[in-house]
Amino acid sequence: MKRLLIVAHAPSPNTRRLAEAALEGARDGDVEGVEAVWKPPLEAGAEDVMACDGILLGTTENLGYMSGALKDFFDRTYYAVIDDKQGLPCALYIRAGHDGTGTRRGIESIVTGLRWNWVQDPLICRGEWRDDFLEPVRELGLYLAAGLDAGIF
Repeated sequence: MKRLLIVAHAPSPNTRRLAEAALEGARDGDVEGVEAVWKPPLEAGAEDVMACDGILLGTTENLGYMSGALKDFFDRTYYAVIDDKQGLPCALYIRAGHDGTGTRRGIESIVTGLRWNWVQDPLICRGEWRDDFLEPVRELGLYLAAGLDAGIF
């Protein structure tokens, strides 16, 4: 059984809905060989990264950057996983009130240093909240889990 780790910051009801949508997609009934687990960034650690076969990151845009919680996750895990988890398949969604470019740039820089592999371009949910943000995030969870299940990633 492969393991998909979802590390998503969800400080509001709507961002929680995004994390739950990612988890729902990753647990789709057509995906049989992947266990998906969601952990908030302040609860996830290096041991979680070491035990996973793929990672989906989720964050809010805070002052044009990733959430402090996700930055803390990277600060605590970076050096502990850098040598052993190179090539880890990863994806990202950003809940951005503005444009999300600073958030994306910051995370891409860290992921480049970790030598993780993007499975697709980051998904940015821009502007005022819309319920139609949920489906692309759900599909992102499904895409990553299905790719792990099929051995594509």
